[in-house]
Amino acid sequence: MSAKSVLHVWGGEEDEALLEEIFSSFQSHYAGQATFQITYQPQSESNCKDALLADLEGGADVFAFADDQVAALAAAGALDPIENPEEIRESNLPASVEAASVDDTLYAYPLTADNGYFLYYNKAYFSEEDIQSLNRMVEVAAKHGRLVTMDWSSAWYVYAFFGNTGLKVGLNEDGLTNYCTWNDTEGAIRGIDVAQAMMDIASSPGFASLTDTDFLAGVQDGSIIAGISGVWNSVAIEKVWGENTGAAKLPVYTCKNQQIQMASFSGCKLIGVNAYSQHKEWAIKLAEWISSESNQTLRFEQRGQGPSNIRAAASPKVQESPAIAALLAQSEFSQLQRVGGKFWDPVTNFAENIAEGNPSGTSLQEQLDRLVEEVTAR
Repeated sequence: MSAKSVLHVWGGEEDEALLEEIFSSFQSHYAGQATFQITYQPQSESNCKDALLADLEGGADVFAFADDQVAALAAAGALDPIENPEEIRESNLPASVEAASVDDTLYAYPLTADNGYFLYYNKAYFSEEDIQSLNRMVEVAAKHGRLVTMDWSSAWYVYAFFGNTGLKVGLNEDGLTNYCTWNDTEGAIRGIDVAQAMMDIASSPGFASLTDTDFLAGVQDGSIIAGISGVWNSVAIEKVWGENTGAAKLPVYTCKNQQIQMASFSGCKLIGVNAYSQHKEWAIKLAEWISSESNQTLRFEQRGQGPSNIRAAASPKVQESPAIAALLAQSEFSQLQRVGGKFWDPVTNFAENIAEGNPSGTSLQEQLDRLVEEVTAR
């Protein structure tokens, strides 16, 4: 028997049972070629980069992460280019391959093509016409003493209000700093128009800014009848709402007497192999196994997550999923999340203040000017 390969894996906390099943099938498949000691540790995909770069040589051999971290991980030498890029390109959706690449070089294995958000709603309360407008939905919720929710403590979701207005945010060519025009005072839609539109929504008793965890808790206790979230909540929501579970692209919202289609950040989950792994050959095989067609299908069946693998994504079960269908409908109004680290806190601080009704009374323009100054800081 070959020497023991010790492999340390990081993945989302909610993926533990799924990953343990995948590890078991991996060990069975390669039984006789090696013996394995595979250990799992929960690690949020959204801040995997920071945890890994804090101790590259002591970090996980294989890890799941959100695609906006791929450039930084590659630049830091944590990821090597994939050895069989053509095979990966041919078997995965083009958007997921782009998300796993830096300058056309593939650095990670696509795992999901569903890291975006859309609208969940309870059909018992809303008509097809109602769900076209966020302002209308908030009115309906208020009439029923219920809530429509969205997480304004997360800049990831707040982008929805600015993304289709002509106001811009993104990465500069240095790959680190941001450009941002959310405080523009010219143009058809100004920054203060968006901020005022958010204030109008926040002022309704039918709206609340709540975290994803609180959204799900509210669905379960009946206080929440619609919210903006992602596929990771689809299984839990369907358990509560059953046949009344609705999913759709994001609605429009009223801004300066216009109806603006809400935008979204899109993205993918990826599997990376640590360039410093002591058992890199087996780490690569495990990464390929986790991201294979059959295990992406298993991930969809158990966790409701949308596959990046072309054949898995084309399966009837995936195609029939209301959450995946809603995500695909929203994809027309989404863009890959590519912003530097200084984007997050200033946008969160701004949006949380708006959600509270701007208690300080500071002018909206002044708040937007501060937001842009901080987001674009070098």
